[in-house]
Amino acid sequence: MTPAPTLTTARLELRGPQKRDLAAFTAWVTRSARMDTVGGRGTDGQAWRGFIAGIGHWHWHGYGFFTVVERVSGIATGRVGIINHADWPEPELAWHMFDGFEGRSYAFEAACVVRDWAGRTLGLAPLISLIAPANTRSLALATRLGAMEETRTTVDDEHVIMFRHLPYNDPRAETQAAGAIT
Repeated sequence: MTPAPTLTTARLELRGPQKRDLAAFTAWVTRSARMDTVGGRGTDGQAWRGFIAGIGHWHWHGYGFFTVVERVSGIATGRVGIINHADWPEPELAWHMFDGFEGRSYAFEAACVVRDWAGRTLGLAPLISLIAPANTRSLALATRLGAMEETRTTVDDEHVIMFRHLPYNDPRAETQAAGAIT
Protein backbone atom coordinates (compact mmCIF):
# COMPACT_ATOMS: atom_id res chain seq x y z
CA MET A 1 0.00 0.00 0.00
CA THR A 2 2.96 2.36 0.58
CA PRO A 3 6.63 2.40 -0.36
CA ALA A 4 7.57 2.45 3.33
CA PRO A 5 10.38 0.14 4.34
CA THR A 6 10.14 -1.94 7.50
CA LEU A 7 12.47 -0.91 10.32
CA THR A 8 12.88 -3.09 13.40
CA THR A 9 14.16 -2.80 16.92
CA ALA A 10 14.29 -5.41 19.66
CA ARG A 11 10.70 -4.63 20.65
CA LEU A 12 9.17 -2.83 17.69
CA GLU A 13 8.42 -3.05 14.01
CA LEU A 14 7.94 0.20 12.11
CA ARG A 15 6.05 -0.21 8.84
CA GLY A 16 3.89 1.78 6.50
CA PRO A 17 0.23 2.39 7.33
CA GLN A 18 -2.19 -0.41 6.52
CA LYS A 19 -6.00 -0.51 6.43
CA ARG A 20 -6.06 -2.43 9.70
CA ASP A 21 -4.40 0.55 11.46
CA LEU A 22 -7.30 2.91 10.76
CA ALA A 23 -9.37 1.88 13.82
CA ALA A 24 -6.54 2.56 16.30
CA PHE A 25 -5.72 5.85 14.59
CA THR A 26 -9.37 6.93 14.59
CA ALA A 27 -9.72 6.12 18.30
CA TRP A 28 -6.66 8.25 19.02
CA VAL A 29 -7.88 11.20 16.92
CA THR A 30 -11.45 11.17 18.23
CA ARG A 31 -11.06 10.17 21.89
CA SER A 32 -7.53 10.67 23.18
CA ALA A 33 -6.85 13.49 25.63
CA ARG A 34 -3.36 13.59 24.07
CA MET A 35 -4.93 15.23 21.01
CA ASP A 36 -5.37 18.39 23.09
CA THR A 37 -1.66 19.13 22.58
CA VAL A 38 -1.57 18.32 18.86
CA GLY A 39 -4.36 20.44 17.44
CA GLY A 40 -7.41 19.07 19.25
CA ARG A 41 -9.66 16.06 18.89
CA GLY A 42 -11.23 15.35 15.53
CA THR A 43 -14.16 13.56 14.00
CA ASP A 44 -14.21 10.14 12.34
CA GLY A 45 -14.13 11.92 8.98
CA GLN A 46 -11.11 14.00 9.96
CA ALA A 47 -9.34 10.85 11.14
CA TRP A 48 -10.08 9.18 7.81
CA ARG A 49 -8.73 12.17 5.86
CA GLY A 50 -5.64 12.34 8.08
CA PHE A 51 -4.98 8.64 7.65
CA ILE A 52 -5.35 8.80 3.87
CA ALA A 53 -3.18 11.93 3.74
CA GLY A 54 -0.50 9.98 5.60
CA ILE A 55 -0.50 7.35 2.89
CA GLY A 56 -0.30 10.05 0.24
CA HIS A 57 2.62 11.63 2.10
CA TRP A 58 4.65 8.45 1.58
CA HIS A 59 3.92 8.52 -2.13
CA TRP A 60 4.67 12.24 -2.49
CA HIS A 61 7.85 12.47 -0.38
CA GLY A 62 9.09 8.90 -0.09
CA TYR A 63 8.81 9.14 3.68
CA GLY A 64 6.08 9.66 6.24
CA PHE A 65 4.65 8.24 9.45
CA PHE A 66 5.51 4.65 10.24
CA THR A 67 2.98 2.64 12.20
CA VAL A 68 4.76 1.47 15.36
CA VAL A 69 3.85 -2.13 16.20
CA GLU A 70 4.81 -4.22 19.22
CA ARG A 71 6.63 -7.20 17.76
CA VAL A 72 5.39 -9.61 20.44
CA SER A 73 1.69 -8.73 20.30
CA GLY A 74 1.34 -7.30 16.79
CA ILE A 75 -0.63 -4.35 18.23
CA ALA A 76 -0.26 -0.88 16.68
CA THR A 77 1.02 1.40 19.45
CA GLY A 78 1.35 4.71 17.62
CA ARG A 79 3.02 6.52 14.75
CA VAL A 80 6.55 7.88 14.41
CA GLY A 81 8.04 9.30 11.27
CA ILE A 82 8.94 12.26 9.14
CA ILE A 83 6.37 14.73 7.91
CA ASN A 84 6.83 17.70 5.63
CA HIS A 85 3.58 19.47 4.87
CA ALA A 86 3.49 22.21 2.24
CA ASP A 87 3.58 24.94 4.90
CA TRP A 88 6.14 23.26 7.19
CA PRO A 89 9.52 24.97 7.52
CA GLU A 90 11.36 21.67 6.80
CA PRO A 91 11.02 17.92 7.45
CA GLU A 92 9.91 17.12 10.99
CA LEU A 93 10.57 14.06 13.14
CA ALA A 94 7.20 13.53 14.82
CA TRP A 95 5.63 10.98 17.14
CA HIS A 96 2.15 10.08 18.35
CA MET A 97 1.69 7.22 20.78
CA PHE A 98 -1.78 5.76 21.15
CA ASP A 99 -3.45 5.65 24.57
CA GLY A 100 -2.07 2.93 26.82
CA PHE A 101 1.35 2.82 25.11
CA GLU A 102 3.01 5.89 26.57
CA GLY A 103 5.73 5.60 29.17
CA ARG A 104 7.28 2.45 27.64
CA SER A 105 10.01 4.28 25.68
CA TYR A 106 8.46 3.15 22.40
CA ALA A 107 8.49 6.68 20.97
CA PHE A 108 12.16 7.10 21.93
CA GLU A 109 13.13 3.74 20.45
CA ALA A 110 11.23 4.40 17.22
CA ALA A 111 12.44 8.01 16.90
CA CYS A 112 16.09 6.91 17.20
CA VAL A 113 15.67 4.42 14.37
CA VAL A 114 13.74 6.86 12.17
CA ARG A 115 16.33 9.61 12.75
CA ASP A 116 19.09 7.19 11.73
CA TRP A 117 17.15 6.02 8.64
CA ALA A 118 16.37 9.62 7.60
CA GLY A 119 20.04 10.62 7.65
CA ARG A 120 21.71 7.42 6.53
CA THR A 121 19.25 6.30 3.84
CA LEU A 122 17.44 9.45 2.74
CA GLY A 123 20.35 11.86 3.24
CA LEU A 124 18.16 14.34 5.11
CA ALA A 125 19.77 17.10 7.15
CA PRO A 126 19.19 17.05 10.92
CA LEU A 127 15.44 17.04 11.43
CA ILE A 128 13.29 19.41 13.45
CA SER A 129 10.40 18.73 15.80
CA LEU A 130 7.58 21.25 16.25
CA ILE A 131 6.13 20.89 19.75
CA ALA A 132 3.41 22.83 21.53
CA PRO A 133 4.73 24.38 24.76
CA ALA A 134 2.02 22.54 26.76
CA ASN A 135 3.04 19.12 25.37
CA THR A 136 5.34 18.25 28.25
CA ARG A 137 5.74 14.59 27.27
CA SER A 138 6.96 15.47 23.78
CA LEU A 139 9.22 18.21 25.13
CA ALA A 140 10.81 15.65 27.45
CA LEU A 141 11.25 13.18 24.60
CA ALA A 142 12.89 15.76 22.33
CA THR A 143 15.32 16.59 25.13
CA ARG A 144 16.01 12.89 25.77
CA LEU A 145 16.79 12.51 22.05
CA GLY A 146 19.39 15.28 22.38
CA ALA A 147 17.40 17.85 20.39
CA MET A 148 17.99 21.48 21.20
CA GLU A 149 15.49 24.34 21.18
CA GLU A 150 16.16 26.47 18.13
CA THR A 151 13.30 28.97 18.06
CA ARG A 152 9.71 29.63 19.01
CA THR A 153 7.38 30.19 16.10
CA THR A 154 3.86 29.71 14.78
CA VAL A 155 2.93 26.86 12.43
CA ASP A 156 -0.66 26.24 11.32
CA ASP A 157 -1.80 29.00 13.70
CA GLU A 158 -0.29 27.09 16.65
CA HIS A 159 2.54 28.36 18.84
CA VAL A 160 5.33 25.79 18.81
CA ILE A 161 8.88 25.32 19.95
CA MET A 162 11.12 24.20 17.10
CA PHE A 163 13.76 21.71 18.21
CA ARG A 164 16.75 20.64 16.09
CA HIS A 165 17.73 16.98 16.36
CA LEU A 166 21.22 15.56 16.37
CA PRO A 167 22.64 14.49 13.01
CA TYR A 168 22.28 10.73 12.58
CA ASN A 169 26.07 10.32 12.58
CA ASP A 170 26.66 12.32 15.77
CA PRO A 171 28.24 9.87 18.25
CA ARG A 172 25.42 10.53 20.75
CA ALA A 173 22.77 9.74 18.11
CA GLU A 174 24.66 6.65 16.92
CA THR A 175 24.79 5.35 20.49
CA GLN A 176 21.05 5.94 20.95
CA ALA A 177 20.20 4.25 17.63
CA ALA A 178 22.46 1.28 18.34
CA GLY A 179 20.75 0.82 21.70
CA ALA A 180 17.32 0.99 20.07
CA ILE A 181 18.12 -1.49 17.30
CA THR A 182 19.60 -4.25 19.46
